[in-house]
Amino acid sequence: MQDKDDVLVATGIAGLDDVLGGGFPRGHFFLVEGEPGAGKTTLGLQFLMDGARRGEPVLYVTLSESESEIRKVARSHRWSLDGVTVYEFTPTEDSLRPEDQYSAFHPSDVEFEDTTQSILREVDRLQPQRVVLDSLSEIRLLARDSLRYRRQVLALKHFFANRNCTVLLLDDRTGTGQESQLQSVAHGVLVLEKVPREYGRTRRRLQIAKMRGSVYREGYHDYTITTGGIEAYPRLVAAEHHREIPQGVASSGYPKLDALWSGGLDSGSSTLLLGPAGVGKSSIAFCYAIEAARRGETVSVFLFEEWIQTACKRCASLNLDPKPFLESGLLHTEQIDPAELSPGEFVQHVRDAVEKRGSTVVIIDSLNGFVNAMPGEHHIVLQMHELLAFLNQYGVVTILVLSQVGLMGTSMNSPVDLSYLADNVMLFRYFEADGRVRKALSVVKRRSGAHEDTIRELKMADSTIEIGEALSGFRGVLTGVPVYVGNERMLGDKDAPRK
Repeated sequence: MQDKDDVLVATGIAGLDDVLGGGFPRGHFFLVEGEPGAGKTTLGLQFLMDGARRGEPVLYVTLSESESEIRKVARSHRWSLDGVTVYEFTPTEDSLRPEDQYSAFHPSDVEFEDTTQSILREVDRLQPQRVVLDSLSEIRLLARDSLRYRRQVLALKHFFANRNCTVLLLDDRTGTGQESQLQSVAHGVLVLEKVPREYGRTRRRLQIAKMRGSVYREGYHDYTITTGGIEAYPRLVAAEHHREIPQGVASSGYPKLDALWSGGLDSGSSTLLLGPAGVGKSSIAFCYAIEAARRGETVSVFLFEEWIQTACKRCASLNLDPKPFLESGLLHTEQIDPAELSPGEFVQHVRDAVEKRGSTVVIIDSLNGFVNAMPGEHHIVLQMHELLAFLNQYGVVTILVLSQVGLMGTSMNSPVDLSYLADNVMLFRYFEADGRVRKALSVVKRRSGAHEDTIRELKMADSTIEIGEALSGFRGVLTGVPVYVGNERMLGDKDAPRK
């Protein structure tokens, strides 16, 4: 006979089930904590609707809101509560009349007994397999003292345990120092948190503070509340996604550009394109995207700063028209607003691109937007480490664009140093020569093998991208102010005067 602890009850939220290792252990008492607006009621309703879809009798007990308010929440998510019994136990307007006020006993004593007994009678009548009790704050206030409150919660726990009922207790954490003792009573504790940001949408995250006898994902996991309910984004653990990496090399369609990498970018590698704004990083990244689409591969591009229409117009001007591949579905572009998207949600979008759409090339343009979505620089390094490891293990060619602060000179710096995480690094620079601002690129790192160590001029004009000859006649190109030391013209400009 299967032990009830071995049976897991799905929550109705796929991401949360992933965090819990499959769901809540059946027949136990669980505490869901969170400040007002964290999504406790929404989570509770999703939990019950999942049970109703499975043909289970379910019960929502509301002590603080009316049934009409609960159903209004459901309508806001376009839900139907068919199969979900909502039991309302709230004071009526008759209780405000003087003749209905208690005198022989303290009002809370009578109300407390009435509340608990009415809940138990409703449970015995319905025999539900899932129950949500919203909220414990009302029971805490009626109990008046912590000892009586704890005893009542323990009594409820035993009552439901004998009926093999899975119970979620919602608590808005408005008590004074009583949360810890309540956590000790519950079989598991789920904490929902709101993390305000100075600008943009409030970030929400959850964690499992406790879950007896279960294996679950520790740490914080982002979640959002949208029309349709809660969506949770489990923290990515790259070690759980081992796959055999397909061998291959991704070409850009430009032989001279591929030659810098000794043939192209290896499958299962990440490449960082680093340089100032406007130097051509995004255009080079799209070379690989368009060429992969031409080979019939699926490509996903995530744009943080540039609008999709602008990116398409720029690429078309360089004979890299993405429109046919957008229409065929081989090229997927997604506009990302860092003020509205949490880091965990963005990582999930990238995972979906690989796991669901089968993308073999992923471009993130740019990481500066991802940095702005993160609460601190330290965290983005950890996030990107897991994300790049995951993509590499799927054999994806990942191209990351990172803009440096400044245009020329040695004072340029990056908002975050990810050069050590990337397998390959290409450096872009502006430099001045003959009274003109020019562009140069060079490969400074390739983890999987040899690469060309020259600095070459980059030209983007006349509807094409051109990789020039090595700038061997100059010294200090990467500083932005080169010194001519050769005797030959190395810039490929027939109108440039000889030195």
